[in-house]
Amino acid sequence: MPSAAIPPVRRTLGAPVAAIALLGRQDLPTDGVRDYCLQLSRAFARRGEHLDLAEVRWETEGWLRASLQLWRESPAWKGKWVLLQYTSLMWSRRGFPLGALAVLGILRMRGAKICMVFHDIRNDQAHGWKNRLRVAYQYQVMRRAYAWAARSVLTVPAANVPWLPLSADRAIFVPVGSNFPESDPQSQNSGVRSASILTVAVFGVTDGSRSGDESADISYVIKQAMSSVASLKLVVMGRGAAEAEATLRKDLDGSGVVLTVLGVLPPEQVQQQLLMADVLLCVRGHISTRRGSAIAGIACGLPVVGYRGEETAVPITEAGVLLADPGDRVGIAEALKRVLCDAKFRDEMRRRSLVAEQKYFSWDAIAEQFLRVLSVE
Repeated sequence: MPSAAIPPVRRTLGAPVAAIALLGRQDLPTDGVRDYCLQLSRAFARRGEHLDLAEVRWETEGWLRASLQLWRESPAWKGKWVLLQYTSLMWSRRGFPLGALAVLGILRMRGAKICMVFHDIRNDQAHGWKNRLRVAYQYQVMRRAYAWAARSVLTVPAANVPWLPLSADRAIFVPVGSNFPESDPQSQNSGVRSASILTVAVFGVTDGSRSGDESADISYVIKQAMSSVASLKLVVMGRGAAEAEATLRKDLDGSGVVLTVLGVLPPEQVQQQLLMADVLLCVRGHISTRRGSAIAGIACGLPVVGYRGEETAVPITEAGVLLADPGDRVGIAEALKRVLCDAKFRDEMRRRSLVAEQKYFSWDAIAEQFLRVLSVE
């Protein structure tokens, strides 16, 4: 989904800004963290609060110029909450995010109240000594950032964060939401699905070396499911979809599966595609409360089939999710067949997703938790 442009920082006369969300390098072609901040800002506004968005665009301005600009602008932030968004690649090109600590240092000198928002949590896939060194460095940076901040927001429960100190009383868990416009999935779901063909959606395929493994998993699971239903449509969209198309078409050739590859789409179009689907298949890592692609399906009232992992925990397990152990694509295929072949079970899973969306993953629920964090002195 192409990321929406960040509007200029707003200043409303007589209305103090509740907080400022501070972002670094922009990810292309999509930027989930920027979309996250825009949705959070809109949810703040619905509650009569203000969340302004600001940027340190060091990747285009250079670190010296970007730091000087932050130094000039940040005196106005004294005493205000600054929600510093963290991923390792937002503050570095190669995953050594020293820049995040430099920005934190400036904010502390300017007297801002800092709330770290950690979108990166852990990396258990580091192979080779260079990657292990990189991950160890990232954990050290995150540990230091946590120590320097007044508050921290984690996108998974604290028990699943390997670098936190044992007493992490200044951290709060807030799951991410979808990057879709506010809507009512219950009403939109009525009458949009095809009665003649069941549809499985895949939202996002990992780029690079893992793309082939994920495509193989998708093809295997879909062909197994096809053996139990009369007809089946597979819709693949998001990052990596276009790159995976050739492999998927080759693997699914002759299977009878109708394959549609849409690539990167605006949020509204992704939402519409999910609303027309019957189930979301997730093989891009494990399902967790920071996995935006899985939460997109939950937000649209879909059953979600995927892998469990270290970060799979409440509240995402309260949604309509059916999970298998990591790498168990046979288990994934059986789970998908169960959802597709049992309409009553599918409807129950859909109901659970809608309830979880309203309770945990809607932007209004997320904004309420943030406002509680920011109200604590």
